[in-house]
Amino acid sequence: MDDLALLSALAFLPVLVIGVLLAGFRWSARNAMALGLLVVIATAVGIWQMEWIAVLASAIDGLSTSIDILYIVFGALLLLATLRESGALSSIRAAFTGISPDPRIQAIIIAWLFGAFIEGAAGFGTPAAVVAPLLFALGFPAMAAVMAGLIIQSTPVTFGALGTPIFVGVTEGLSQEAVEAGGYEGVGAFVNEVTFYAATMHAVIGVLVPVFMVAMLTKFFGPNRRFGEGLAVLPFALLAALAMVVPYWLTAALLGPEFPSLFGGLIGLAIMVSAARRGILTPSEPWTFGPRSRWEQSWMGTLEPDSGQTRQKIGTMRAWTPYLTLAAVLVATRTIAPLQEALQGVNPSVEDLFGVEGTGFDFPFLYLPGFVFIVAVLATYVLHRMNGQEIARSWKTAGKQIVKAAPALLLAVPMVQIFINSGADFNASGLDSMPLTLAEGVATATGSAWPLAAPLFGGLGAFAAGSNTISNLMFSEFQFAAASGVGANPAVVVASQAVGGAAGNMLTVHNIVAAAATVGLVGSEGLLFRKVLIPCGYYLLAAGVMGYLLVWGLGANIGTILMVALVATLLIFAVAGYRQVRQPLPSDVTSA
Repeated sequence: MDDLALLSALAFLPVLVIGVLLAGFRWSARNAMALGLLVVIATAVGIWQMEWIAVLASAIDGLSTSIDILYIVFGALLLLATLRESGALSSIRAAFTGISPDPRIQAIIIAWLFGAFIEGAAGFGTPAAVVAPLLFALGFPAMAAVMAGLIIQSTPVTFGALGTPIFVGVTEGLSQEAVEAGGYEGVGAFVNEVTFYAATMHAVIGVLVPVFMVAMLTKFFGPNRRFGEGLAVLPFALLAALAMVVPYWLTAALLGPEFPSLFGGLIGLAIMVSAARRGILTPSEPWTFGPRSRWEQSWMGTLEPDSGQTRQKIGTMRAWTPYLTLAAVLVATRTIAPLQEALQGVNPSVEDLFGVEGTGFDFPFLYLPGFVFIVAVLATYVLHRMNGQEIARSWKTAGKQIVKAAPALLLAVPMVQIFINSGADFNASGLDSMPLTLAEGVATATGSAWPLAAPLFGGLGAFAAGSNTISNLMFSEFQFAAASGVGANPAVVVASQAVGGAAGNMLTVHNIVAAAATVGLVGSEGLLFRKVLIPCGYYLLAAGVMGYLLVWGLGANIGTILMVALVATLLIFAVAGYRQVRQPLPSDVTSA
């Protein structure tokens, strides 16, 4: 079969099935991924002529990654359960309420800023697994807490885990020969240019991420269902955005891809906590989610928030020490080279499963963030003077939760690995892998408009693979070739790929499952998927428009038209939100 259009459609089929089941039919991730796995296997074997032994080896390779993710999620669950049992969650909640009683402000500080810092240090879905339970402990509905944690999995992601999506994804995804043939001195010089363009695009587009987050919180989870109530904190949200993206952009431009998210989150956190304490740009009347008795059942999971009735009272500083320990150890293990090498060196592994080259199974359990969570848990036992019963209850709670989350993850990642491994090295047809075939088909159809589509394939790669790093590994060289083929600047197009891959992290199934598991929302992944489609769609469209304009400039072209349409749409919503705030509520709402 050599019909590129048909092959592209078939390659897209597994992704389409999963997306429709999650967003259209609101299936749980477990059921959607089970059917997706069957579709991928049928397509890989029937069309791509992938050997069954390669399918099996790829599935086991994927299981290895699933175990890594479950290890991280279990660590996050165990830390949350430990802090609840020790009484620390009550103190943390009181401390954040002291900064601001307004959930909109709390979401900006915890999700956008603290989440960016954690992304910069650890990456790989860790921020949502940290942010969601913290917000949940503050009294957020479980679904609102997860949604906020997922939305911020965007701007910081390209430079997450100390720049891994750039250092590993883009650098290793490009060949020296291709880059030099494109007129660059080498991969290093090219990656520096990609870093600058990616940071610039994120800094512009990311300014509205906190605004989207608070507007969606008030629209979907507020008692009045008004996104305008989110826009009431627009000045604070924009200041918080700038407090993060300005140092973020400067760090990328001056120092490279390692520290933008880390420094941006940390500096922004210091600025905005101080601003919130002083009431700078915060509304005089705090907003609330309304009485818990009026919440929709779908907002709540199987867990109950901390009741505040604990054996002991813990001071604020001591309550925060486990999270400070978590952050400090994460940074140390990612920045101190000898320590990093020692931890990475402990890695039980098997290569070339069943003789299939390129597959394998490894478990660097001392380097994964799951181990850092456990270190923080062990420190908590001592610092909070926990007794045996409290420790046993925390392990029992976390164990029950991880068992519920495991099936979806154990299905999702093997499916993704088969999808990625369907290329010529693993099949008898000689076809490129499914994601590369799909990208080639769209690039052929779009021609010079390819910069508009480039972020979409970054997002598709992240959605499918569960990682911006893997997305960049899959598509960076293809994006370079596609840009060169239409006369576009390859650095801008590869940067668009990296930005789109960051946005796609909002929709990554294993990120959704992992974050949902931390607050007892297993089975509600379809509803979450539908909600985060909105900010993800904005991010991908804005990245495509910006990339197009950076390549071809303003003028009578599709990029300019889409830019005007996007800006006009945002202004219309802003005006409508402002009018909502000024309009009185119906009497039946005000009397409720």
